[in-house]
Amino acid sequence: MADHHLESQLLAFIEIPKGSRNKYEYDEGIGQVVLDRFLSSSTVYPTDYGYLIGYRGRDGDPLDALVCVSEATFPGCVIAVKPIALFKMHDEKGEDDKIVCVPTHDPGWNTAETLDDIPNQLQREITHFFSVYKQLEGKQVEVDGWRPREEALDVIEAGKRLQAEYEAERGALSPPTGAPSRPPE
Repeated sequence: MADHHLESQLLAFIEIPKGSRNKYEYDEGIGQVVLDRFLSSSTVYPTDYGYLIGYRGRDGDPLDALVCVSEATFPGCVIAVKPIALFKMHDEKGEDDKIVCVPTHDPGWNTAETLDDIPNQLQREITHFFSVYKQLEGKQVEVDGWRPREEALDVIEAGKRLQAEYEAERGALSPPTGAPSRPPE
């Protein structure tokens, strides 16, 4: 076993690899990644998708992360990332922020620092994907667009506080640092 010394880094837990129509989610109850559903729309995830370990979104779920990767990873992969932008949208649960990140160890992406470093074509693909991916399920989504890295950092800071409040309300203990588990729900 290797120790990659990731405990002090921002970590994304990947649920869905880039290019997939399968919607996977980490199930806290059984400690496994499960198939939630197959997307009924004829679109695929444009980036790896998951959540930031130890952070909670304003919708009450773990804070979503889009990870721009050169090659798709796999469900359950943990990636050290840095945030470069924020993608804002609303779904049936309300505000649904997504932190756009790049892997710190992917030479194709690790020099990206800001929203301007995300190719316009990929920005359009992400916007299109999230505007249509739930339509055939009869669910409404409102895309609010792109925001700079500074706003992503504000959402991450709030996400740490929201996670602490969530854990305090439930009397939950924090998962071990670097644990690839979804925070308790």
